[in-house]
Amino acid sequence: MPGKHSLFWKLVTLLVGFCLLMIWLSLSWGRYAETQNAFLSREARTALGAYAGEAEQAWTRGGEPALDAWLAGMGAREKAFVGVIGRDLQALGSVPLSDAQTQRLTFLRGLDWPVSRHSTTPPWLKIPFPNDPSLGAVVMQLPERFQPGRYALVWHILITGLVPGLFTVLLCVGLYRMLIAPLNQLREQANAWRADQLHKRLSRQTVSRPDELGELGRAFDHMAERLQSTVALQQQLLRDLSHELRTPLSRLRVACDSEQELGGLRARLAREVDGMQRLVEDTLQLAWLDAERTPQAQEAIQVQALWEMVAEDARFESAWPAHQLECAVPAECWVQGNLNSLAQAMENILRNAIRHSPPGGRVTLQGRRTGSTWHLWLEDEGGGVAEADLERIFDPFIRLDGSRPGHGGFGLGLSIARNAVAHQGGRLWAQNGGNGLRLNLLLNAAYS
Repeated sequence: MPGKHSLFWKLVTLLVGFCLLMIWLSLSWGRYAETQNAFLSREARTALGAYAGEAEQAWTRGGEPALDAWLAGMGAREKAFVGVIGRDLQALGSVPLSDAQTQRLTFLRGLDWPVSRHSTTPPWLKIPFPNDPSLGAVVMQLPERFQPGRYALVWHILITGLVPGLFTVLLCVGLYRMLIAPLNQLREQANAWRADQLHKRLSRQTVSRPDELGELGRAFDHMAERLQSTVALQQQLLRDLSHELRTPLSRLRVACDSEQELGGLRARLAREVDGMQRLVEDTLQLAWLDAERTPQAQEAIQVQALWEMVAEDARFESAWPAHQLECAVPAECWVQGNLNSLAQAMENILRNAIRHSPPGGRVTLQGRRTGSTWHLWLEDEGGGVAEADLERIFDPFIRLDGSRPGHGGFGLGLSIARNAVAHQGGRLWAQNGGNGLRLNLLLNAAYS
């Protein structure tokens, strides 16, 4: 069943409202048109009533002679029969009614009666005197100019053609604004992507809609942001990688051109090739982590056991004794994540701490349970970094020379670690601790 904000309900409301409106218009306007075409107009009733008033005034003031004069004048004014009768249905003037005219008196219409448009001859009307209807009434054949229904064709075209056409156009405009306009914006955004304009976004009006088109617009904008960030990262990685490779390549060129003995030359070449291989592998891994969206396999991981594995490799590489790498995390610390990715992140964080710690320094891993997550932090004694650089250290190829003692690496370790932790559904951030830098990890707990 569609949700309450679904486009389906908007379309249903619009179409049902349109149908009800058309039904109401056809009934109300049809009735009005019928009234206009079947009854005398107000102007006609007023003019005919004025004739009755003139006849009454002539009869009351001058009698039969005055009435005959008025009838003679009416014969010149109207090209139709006009007569005046009394209560006994006899002519009040000097000229009596003919038998045919008398027969017409059997069915006379009032001013408010409907007039048939299908009659071959105009109807006869009885218009009583306005002041004293008992004195008499004007009897006349309806003049052609007062005949109703002269605009019947116009009304028919208006009601059955123009008005439905106008409202249909308004319906199409509503449907266009509801459906086609957002789709046109999506098409323009897709064309902008094709032209490498990844910064283009949809209008706020489109993405704020609660229906399916709004969801599609938000998905388009999110996809555009991901494409823009991915392309920007890849371009930055390519620029930084090309810059980082220049130095070892230059050293390789110098070593090849030198005349040192073969053993030393091989050792130098091996070191440079190993360094470039690590650089390329780390760069490709960072690019893969940023582009990878497939959910990784999750499992329960004991942090103590993971630390022992990572610390053993670190002691072998750095020759640090075990008491300088301390784990104060309780044995019940189990987190949910991917073992390989989390081990790599922990290894990079630990190597970074060892690299920037002074001789004889100590690196400590601690943690505490916070609701459904474990907050872990690894702290070294390297002196920390400037507050403005706490976020920059996670950018690729960033090495804060002189800010902390030590050297080595390519500035990719913490970037890889942050992306790996993010793939676990966690978070990695830095802050200055008491004696050095503290790297915080927030990971989902494996057991509630």
